[in-house]
Amino acid sequence: MVRPFADRREAGRELASHLSQYRGRTDVSVLALPRGGVPVGFEVADAIDAPLDVFVVRKLGMPGHPEFAMGAIASGGIRVLSEDVVRGYSIPDSAVDAVTRSELLELERREREYREGRPLTDIAGRVVILVDDGLATGSTMRAAAQAVRALGPARVIVAVPVGAPETCEQFGDIADDTVCARTPEPFSAVGLWYRDFSQTTDEEVRVLLDRHAQRMAAAGRRP
Repeated sequence: MVRPFADRREAGRELASHLSQYRGRTDVSVLALPRGGVPVGFEVADAIDAPLDVFVVRKLGMPGHPEFAMGAIASGGIRVLSEDVVRGYSIPDSAVDAVTRSELLELERREREYREGRPLTDIAGRVVILVDDGLATGSTMRAAAQAVRALGPARVIVAVPVGAPETCEQFGDIADDTVCARTPEPFSAVGLWYRDFSQTTDEEVRVLLDRHAQRMAAAGRRP
């Protein structure tokens, strides 16, 4: 029986051990999906000595069942829909658009909140490691990967501490590599693989981003 991670920080340290080949390179950036991916991404970026930023993605919940994803949106105007879900539940375009508008407001709020006016890190020509705390259906990460790809990186690496085995195999068309530190079976849900899976706060996101930026600046590296 594989023991759960103590928390996201421990998960990030284990994930970083699978990404050691990127340590010390000057062309690597870590983009974490807020909020839960930020503590994981902080540990990864710290271990491989790379700049850290957030890439905001929002799940599109099915009308009446918001916990059930029918897709996701990401920075850059990207929307990814699960066509099987939309068709299977006969969700009208007007309902999809209404949920999209609502989530777009929250996406824009988070970008303002976390970056405090700073633009997204320039990732053109760089190796981008996209980090979250886990992969279940993968819809959120897929939206992020497609949006990042549109910004012209050299490579896109999807990296998580834990993921459903079948989901971890589904990014070959959009990512150059997928790193899932653990792929337990049966998988069930991301939260089951953490002893502490409490919600990451906006304040924690800001603190971790600021702390890492200060470390990079002290070392003379780009934040």
